[in-house]
Amino acid sequence: MPTKITVLFYSTYGTNHGVALEAARAAEAAGAEVRVRRCRETAPAEVVNGQDAWREQLERMKDIPEVSLDDMEWADGYFISVPTRFGVPASQFRAFVDTLGPLWQSGALANKAVTATTSAQNPHGGQETTIQSIYVTAMHWGAVIVPPGYSDPIKFEDGGNPYGYSCTPGLLDETGKKSVAFQAQRLVKYAEKLMR
Repeated sequence: MPTKITVLFYSTYGTNHGVALEAARAAEAAGAEVRVRRCRETAPAEVVNGQDAWREQLERMKDIPEVSLDDMEWADGYFISVPTRFGVPASQFRAFVDTLGPLWQSGALANKAVTATTSAQNPHGGQETTIQSIYVTAMHWGAVIVPPGYSDPIKFEDGGNPYGYSCTPGLLDETGKKSVAFQAQRLVKYAEKLMR
């Protein structure tokens, strides 16, 4: 059976959407079965509709299903991509995490591989603490964290965040695509090892 990966993301303007799609492509290329899922938008409609770029991004993602508890239980591993907000993950992601109590209590999130990426307006805008915050949550689940570390030369080209790929807003460049692909394929590799 192929390894099952849920690529979970939240994206306000498109950066983490792009990361998620690249991660899904790379995980599928590594032989995984992949579900791409987005966090539900929790910001008030008047706020979203007050910004053209935000409203347009929500429209671009309308065909991507919102994440469910089933998507988390189904998966052997999780690739998470969310923006930072004041040094921690965006509240839309945290709102979903707050629904996971039943799965956590039953042990359904334990022993699964997790890796995370993020974006922030500037390189020192909380990228590392956001990823570490996601990993702290994963530790509570009993999940197994799969950071990229410096285990591939791409990490010396992409800005060098050993916790997970991080970037400033915008389209992924070729280096970013390679880094995300490496991290996604590493996740698949270790999720497979945990399945055996």
